[in-house]
Amino acid sequence: MEKQQYFLGVDVSKATLDIAVVNEGEVVMERKIANEKRAISKFISEAKKSLSMNSDQMTVCLEHTGIYGLVLLHLLDQMKVRICVEPALQIKQSQGMTRGKNDKVDARRIAQYAFKNRLELRYWKPQRAVLQKLQALLSLRDRLIKVKVQLEVPLEEITGYLDEEIAKSLASSSKATIKGVDKDLDRVEKEIDELVRKDDTLNTLFKRTTSVPGIGKITGLHMIIASGEFERINKAKQFACYAGVAPFEHQSGTSLRGRARVSRMANMTMKKLLHLAAMSAIQWCEEIRAYYLRKVAEGKNKMAIINAVRNKLITRVYACIKHQKLYTKSAEISLA
Repeated sequence: MEKQQYFLGVDVSKATLDIAVVNEGEVVMERKIANEKRAISKFISEAKKSLSMNSDQMTVCLEHTGIYGLVLLHLLDQMKVRICVEPALQIKQSQGMTRGKNDKVDARRIAQYAFKNRLELRYWKPQRAVLQKLQALLSLRDRLIKVKVQLEVPLEEITGYLDEEIAKSLASSSKATIKGVDKDLDRVEKEIDELVRKDDTLNTLFKRTTSVPGIGKITGLHMIIASGEFERINKAKQFACYAGVAPFEHQSGTSLRGRARVSRMANMTMKKLLHLAAMSAIQWCEEIRAYYLRKVAEGKNKMAIINAVRNKLITRVYACIKHQKLYTKSAEISLA
């Protein structure tokens, strides 16, 4: 006889977890607990005892919530429980029209989502420690750059508008801070380079990814992390959807025909990085530039052409990974 399966929907916040347990589409248990290791362990033990279930009968589903879900994720992974982490927008859109919203209701909806989509769920697994550290360093680098911009841009904008002495005073007051941020940025960049250099797998993937014209250091590293070292997202089309650069048809029968659109459920950081990569490729890669100019001359929409370039870059990266080669112009036909 097949064992009963229980689907746990978890609404995560900084301090608490709202949990709903669903069996055969019905809510059979609900709890609100502290978002800490001891409280989570206690709840799992109580749920197992109360519902007479084992770890292999449980599937836990939660939304992407950054660091707030890490304690829960790593504890469940140690318990060998199946875990599914889904984008909040994907869960929301799967529910159709709904009324009301609070943490308790959200936990129920997440559990129902897991139950209804149980055959298509993709299970979460922790990143390697080196990738976790790399991701943290890239996030820190991004914050440092934002701080620097917040300090420098206003100083540039006031030049010529404020009294010269006041402008000089403000610039002098920020000088030490900007210099400190620059030092921190340099330190982070060196640490990122050292991490990549010391890890053979990461170093190999990085070299292949960045061999594609237009794909720079930061874009390449983000692609490696986002794709789970090209294992979690192992196809170019899947990554294009994830990054929001894959156009989808918008039509029905013969009466409704709209232009193709990209998905709104995208990783916007990745999409922005790929846009910058495409602009770089258009400027510096002779073949991509010729393609861009040819399409412009044909009257194509410029943003649509740039999006096509983004897709070309993704396809080339995945071809390099699949064939375990660096990208070269002469190898383009065999890689495609």
